[in-house]
Amino acid sequence: MAEELVRMDNITKDYGRVRALDGVTFRVYRNEIVGLLGDNGAGKSTLIKVLSGAVQPTGGDIFIKGRKVEIKSTTDAITNGIETIYQDSALVTQLSIARNLFLGREPIKGAGIFNRMDQAAMEQVARDLLKRVGITKNIPPTTPIGSLSGGERQAVAIARAMHFHSDLIILDEPTNNLGVAETQGVLRFVRNARDTGHSCIFIAHNIHHVFQVVDRIVVMRQGKVVADDIDPKTTTVSKVEEVITGMSEEELRAAVDH
Repeated sequence: MAEELVRMDNITKDYGRVRALDGVTFRVYRNEIVGLLGDNGAGKSTLIKVLSGAVQPTGGDIFIKGRKVEIKSTTDAITNGIETIYQDSALVTQLSIARNLFLGREPIKGAGIFNRMDQAAMEQVARDLLKRVGITKNIPPTTPIGSLSGGERQAVAIARAMHFHSDLIILDEPTNNLGVAETQGVLRFVRNARDTGHSCIFIAHNIHHVFQVVDRIVVMRQGKVVADDIDPKTTTVSKVEEVITGMSEEELRAAVDH
């Protein structure tokens, strides 16, 4: 059996009287891509924010490689090998693509007081990474983020995670606002991440994108996990939609018709 990379046990999160997460247990194994699905308000974004350190749980435990950890900030998550890409990933619009890729982790050349950022190295890495995420236009790595389209900005955020390989990369709606080529680049990246020894959590409203890349599907509804071992190779999109909504195929058709 594959080695367990992340285990979240009995995670709860309360916002006043509202329970956003209700005793959630969630696992990710090494070299595994997990699709996390659910309707709006199902709790999937809250669960991911707990794992990425953006939100503190009300209760429950998190284990990384079998060791109990406290993730109280995004820095804690990164230290534990977890990198998160949100659909609105924070980028500094005034800085260049290359600077945003390395923000806070810039390569340095020279010694002592004479050291400085290695601009040439950053720009070369930026060129290579943009090609890997499917940007075919020749965009100079010195281009300010503010002059890019929404899809191009998302591609830069994904490229950043590609370079700083983490054990687990969380992608929250990574194909939103992307064109066809950029979307295929993202899906290619997810597959490559697994092939190079990394795990991913892939969250997307487009179930067809999920089916193209994931090994296992987990479905949440009303703050709970209602299915955690769906194999996309042995089921259909419509069957997963039934699990997401809690409705039968006949009920789904009737809802669409009305």
